[in-house]
Amino acid sequence: MSGVSDDPVLVALENLVAALKENLTASTAAIERAEQIAALRKQGLGFAEIADETGKPLVVELITENLQRLRTAGAALRTAQAQALHDEGLTMDQIGELFGVTRQRVSAILKRTV
Repeated sequence: MSGVSDDPVLVALENLVAALKENLTASTAAIERAEQIAALRKQGLGFAEIADETGKPLVVELITENLQRLRTAGAALRTAQAQALHDEGLTMDQIGELFGVTRQRVSAILKRTV
């Protein structure tokens, strides 16, 4: 087999691991920020005051960034893995069963690799 950089699935897995690690850091920040906001709210502050006091990034921004990182890395892995399985001779039905999707969805995923 060729090197890691030549294997799209390995590259996608490495990117997924990097995204997950980044999400760990961002999740910790989101937890701290959410706890801070909850404490201020329990003290009777309004949400506008809390936003002024805590600043950015907002918890919702941190969560949105986490989701986007996972969505991007996950889609790249799904595409690379579907193509690798197809190249190894699996049918779209078989890939769909592995992925828990229809063969039509697999077909759409594979079209992205062309």
